[in-house]
Amino acid sequence: MKPSISPTPLLLLRRRQALRFSTLLAASAVSSVGALSALAARAQTPGRLPRIVSVNGAMTEIVYALGAEKQLVGTDTTSLFPAAAQQTPKVGYMRRLSAEGLLSLKPDAVIGTSEAGPGVVMDQIRSAGVKVELVEAEHSWAEVQRKVAAVGRATARTAQAAALQARLDAEWAAVLAAVARQPGRKPSAIFVLAHTATPQVAGDKTAANAMLRFAGIDNALTGPGGFSGYRPMTPEALVWSAPDVIVTTTQGIEAAGGMDKFWSRPGLELTPAYRKRSLVALDALYLIGFGPRLPQAVAELHQAALKARA
Repeated sequence: MKPSISPTPLLLLRRRQALRFSTLLAASAVSSVGALSALAARAQTPGRLPRIVSVNGAMTEIVYALGAEKQLVGTDTTSLFPAAAQQTPKVGYMRRLSAEGLLSLKPDAVIGTSEAGPGVVMDQIRSAGVKVELVEAEHSWAEVQRKVAAVGRATARTAQAAALQARLDAEWAAVLAAVARQPGRKPSAIFVLAHTATPQVAGDKTAANAMLRFAGIDNALTGPGGFSGYRPMTPEALVWSAPDVIVTTTQGIEAAGGMDKFWSRPGLELTPAYRKRSLVALDALYLIGFGPRLPQAVAELHQAALKARA
């Protein structure tokens, strides 16, 4: 038989080091799992509600309608209603955002519409691990429904969003029924967007055209010979369209310097609307924002256009 050989001191030292390393590795793994579990649990507690940046005025309104305004850490410059939204940190205009400005607010989610951009900025935000939810802007009641649902998901208030949507659906159905009951010829109108020195008029496939249609008003710039999108307002277009009513925004009246100066724009004097000064001016976000106040805006536009034409 071979005599037994006792391990050398060096071999014993190596064994002890290997055992100690394995123990430390196992402890580290347990610690990491515990830390991740703690983070996950904290994210699911009421005290860890998602931090939201809204880059759409209508969706900001919905955040407030859901009572989630304390989760709002930033908004864009179109977020003007309610008044409290004007006091939130601003990240710029929704079409000209910067990743640095948005990420500095440490949001869990950014919500807006497909109009938000540039696209490369939205991709950078996603790459940083922030959830981005953009609703397609198609100027329909379904768009409003998708906005409500998106805000409900982002703020972790899906039950409140469902209740809000049920109320808004009832209001919408009632407004459409009231518009449909209006007898006689529909008023003819054009929508003038005059926030800059070059006024534009709205054709088909615009939020303004959709609003006119919902309110039971014919857009005089659509149909045969009409166009899509926005075009500069010209005397020729105004003569051709011959609108009963001019629809615009209160911001457009302010930009012109008042009602008299608005009516002095070239070409308006050639329209039937000019003779009676038939004009309806409503706040831009309220009128073409397609937010939770859309039923009220349609009802108000409908009644105001009928009154202006009379």
